[in-house]
Amino acid sequence: MPNKKIPLRQCIACRELKEKKSMLRIVKNSEGEIFLDFSWKAAGRGAYICDNPDCIKKLKKGRLLNKVFSCAVDDAVYTAVEEEYFGKKQN
Repeated sequence: MPNKKIPLRQCIACRELKEKKSMLRIVKNSEGEIFLDFSWKAAGRGAYICDNPDCIKKLKKGRLLNKVFSCAVDDAVYTAVEEEYFGKKQN
C-alpha cells in the first residue's frame, strides 16, 4: 500500500505548517472579492489560516491579507472574514 503524502500548508498568521484539511482557506477571486472558502474549491488565489480564533484575530491586527494578496484590503473584508468564521463556529 503506497504512502499518500498529506498536503501541508503554512498558516499566514502563526506561520506553522499544518495539514491542509485542518485549516481554513481564504480566497481572492478574479473579481477581487476576498472571502472564506468553506468548499475548498473556489477559483482564485488562496491563503491558509489555522482554524483557531487567535489566528483569525491576528489576521486583522497584522493586516495579513494585504501582504498575502499584494493589494490594499478594506477593513470591511477583515470584519466579514471574522464574522463568517465566528458565525460558523456558533452553529
